[in-house]
Amino acid sequence: IGWVTFTGSMVAFLRLREWILGGRPTLFPGQHWLNLALFVASVVAAVFLVQRPEVGAPFYILSALSALLGVGLTIPIGGADMPVVICLLNSYSGMAACTTGFVLNNNGLIISGSLVGASGIILTNIMCKAMNRSFTNVLFGGFGATVQEVAAAGPGGPKTVRRGDAEEAAMILESARTVVIAPGYGMAVAQAQHAVKELADELAKRGVDVKYAIHPVAGRMPGHMNVLLAEAQVPYEQLWEMDKINPLFPETDVVLVIGANDVVNPAARTDPSSPIYGMPILDVDRARTVMVIKRSLNPGFAGIDNPLYYLPNTMMLFGDAKKMALELAEALRRL
Repeated sequence: IGWVTFTGSMVAFLRLREWILGGRPTLFPGQHWLNLALFVASVVAAVFLVQRPEVGAPFYILSALSALLGVGLTIPIGGADMPVVICLLNSYSGMAACTTGFVLNNNGLIISGSLVGASGIILTNIMCKAMNRSFTNVLFGGFGATVQEVAAAGPGGPKTVRRGDAEEAAMILESARTVVIAPGYGMAVAQAQHAVKELADELAKRGVDVKYAIHPVAGRMPGHMNVLLAEAQVPYEQLWEMDKINPLFPETDVVLVIGANDVVNPAARTDPSSPIYGMPILDVDRARTVMVIKRSLNPGFAGIDNPLYYLPNTMMLFGDAKKMALELAEALRRL
């Protein structure tokens, strides 16, 4: 269990960093059968190890097979499902600690490992429900393996985006009464949480009601956005869960999307042919004005283009999230 956890965690880390494999699932014919064969071989090696503990070969074979199984179970899962995978790997680590406790007759390891394992499984189930996905679909579905190429043109002709700059966006923000900030993985990559807090403080000085819309799977791990915003000392009462903030979007003057993509994609609500159809999202497209800070129009880890970028009430602010947030704060000070 420990080797499966370790190698699976390394694959998840390298995929999120995009150092190898990229963000998309790695699939090949017979992959699931290979994983099944590795699992069966691991069980056989474990049985031999129990029967003949004095022989070293089964131990090394079991370790190698388990390490390969950890890689094989993780590479079919794309970056879009990493929050679920991280919860599952967390559960595996608890199971490994628990089984070690039985071997060493250590009650502390057994209890702590059981708690970690159980909490990981519970959190995995919660995350799957938040994404409207089944656990088996996450593990074996290869979600995001293909990229939807719909960015250039659609049935209605070529799509255009409304580009803006910091000065124009600052004027709109200053005239707003309510602003909702929807952070995503792009904010984490740019380490922009302190700059976003600075921008929110400038808005608050002008009497603007600022809230943060938190999607349960925004970022690349459960509670990712909550941790980053807490680090920036954002008051907890300003953090709103998805179910509570969604009814408020139609009455919101401006929504500022910072580095979020799939969790604000209206195709999940409007397009039955979309791979993410049915996934709960932040309904930011229903606000009066939407501003999106993003490096480019490239799709997220799910490989799906976002119709939000082409709506008439959306302004795209292209650039690094931290730099753009600081520019917006500075532009507000000059007004």
